[in-house]
Amino acid sequence: MSTDAQQDSEEFHAWQRWHEGRIVAVAAPHGPLSLTGTHWLADHPEGRIPAVPGLWRAEDDAVVLTATPDEGLTVDGKPPTGEVRLGADRGPIDESRVAQGQRRLVVLSREGLWAVRDFDPQSPARHAFRTIDATPYDPRWSLEGTFRPYESDRTIRVENADGRERGLGLAGEIAFTVDGTEHTLQAAVEPDGSLWAVFADTTSGNGSYRFRFLRPPAPGPDGRVRVDFNRALLPPCAFADHFICPFPPPGNTLTVGVPAGERNRIDG
Repeated sequence: MSTDAQQDSEEFHAWQRWHEGRIVAVAAPHGPLSLTGTHWLADHPEGRIPAVPGLWRAEDDAVVLTATPDEGLTVDGKPPTGEVRLGADRGPIDESRVAQGQRRLVVLSREGLWAVRDFDPQSPARHAFRTIDATPYDPRWSLEGTFRPYESDRTIRVENADGRERGLGLAGEIAFTVDGTEHTLQAAVEPDGSLWAVFADTTSGNGSYRFRFLRPPAPGPDGRVRVDFNRALLPPCAFADHFICPFPPPGNTLTVGVPAGERNRIDG
């Protein structure tokens, strides 16, 4: 449990703002709770996706959408005319090119396969959501760590939440110490230099979601990095079954419990 002194600290208040911001972001109209489907076009060779307007087909490096005016779709804010070629959406969900009212149809590409994601603010999951269960800030879980980059990036195959294996890029490992014992997590480096690791621990599935994400800031020139498990994140698939989150790679299941950070989703 956090002491009164910990709860009065600047770090606690910063964490509290972060936690409150996470709840707002998750519950946003096009947040992860609004995802109602990820539809792989290879599973629909005829081009018709159940409950999704339009005719969708993959063609080389794009998705081609054909829709009629009565289907109510817009592309870039206007009803489509004829065929429209679409690349993968990479920006915020609410800025995706294809919409039907408040609904957003997002084009996704993974390892050469194309999909359409359906984000609907009226999703049952969004309306059932109450909050994120998270452990209050504890300074004992804000650790000094070191990032050790690999000589070259690696890609390994890991199972994803949808049951399929996909490549997971890894650029190095984060080393840190818990109760005198060193632990490591394999991590990717994001475009802005920050780190991203998928991990489990002895609380996973027993008080916490089955795995979580960790996003430390960019390491310093000497490799030092703050490893703050208070900001361990629930993965998107904790909020909607249709995300394809990667499971922890071999070696990223810690042999200690991490009773910190986000633990589970709570519905009302």
